[in-house]
Amino acid sequence: MARRKSALAKSDADDAAPSRGAGNLFEAAYLKIEELLVNCALKPGRFLTVQELQSLTGFGRTPVHAAVNSLAADTLIIIRPRHGLQVAPIDLARERLLLALRRDMERFVVRLAAERASLSHRNQMQHIERVLSERRNTVSIDEFNQLDRRIDALILAASGEPFLVHTMRPLHTIYRRIGYIYHRLLPEHDLTGTVDRHLAILSAVANQRANSAVKASDTLIDFMDQMFEEMEAGIDPGLLDCSIEPLPVA
Repeated sequence: MARRKSALAKSDADDAAPSRGAGNLFEAAYLKIEELLVNCALKPGRFLTVQELQSLTGFGRTPVHAAVNSLAADTLIIIRPRHGLQVAPIDLARERLLLALRRDMERFVVRLAAERASLSHRNQMQHIERVLSERRNTVSIDEFNQLDRRIDALILAASGEPFLVHTMRPLHTIYRRIGYIYHRLLPEHDLTGTVDRHLAILSAVANQRANSAVKASDTLIDFMDQMFEEMEAGIDPGLLDCSIEPLPVA
């Protein structure tokens, strides 16, 4: 009887392990595809298949399929029946409109984070603040985006409201991709302006200054709004949607 119970317990554990592993694989696949979207390795407007994503990420069909469904819900990938998948093109008018939504939501998030952040959260913020300050003039856009993802996740964790993660994460990805294109394709702008505004948010939240955190967040959103003006005037539409037919060469 004891042997039978032991065998049943082992069987239950074996059944549970794949479930936990599947969740980890899904999250890893989501983060990898998200990274490919942000750095435009998956160009806006590109058509592709789940199989291609498997090859690009190294993950199997199940985690990639789950990640694609989640990214589709986040409006980052479009599922085209009978035609596969499409990387969501960048619609500057839409994403500038959504910036007003992000402004209000970020105000709510940073205020909560400043009021609720634990000592551990604050210590992590101060550590990132030091690292980013030291690398202010040398950080690359890829390195900054990695730090930016950590900053966003940390502030959301400090806010203590899990619902906000599901709402804010796709917005953060949308604007991280915008920032990547802006700094890659309009290289006359360095990263110091973006870095300084993130440092101000980190400092305010880490020191539990809620009103200062809200003002710093508004300053960042204002900076991003200016980025849209320059992109609307200076970016080739084909770089925002590679499915657009190029103009004929004379």
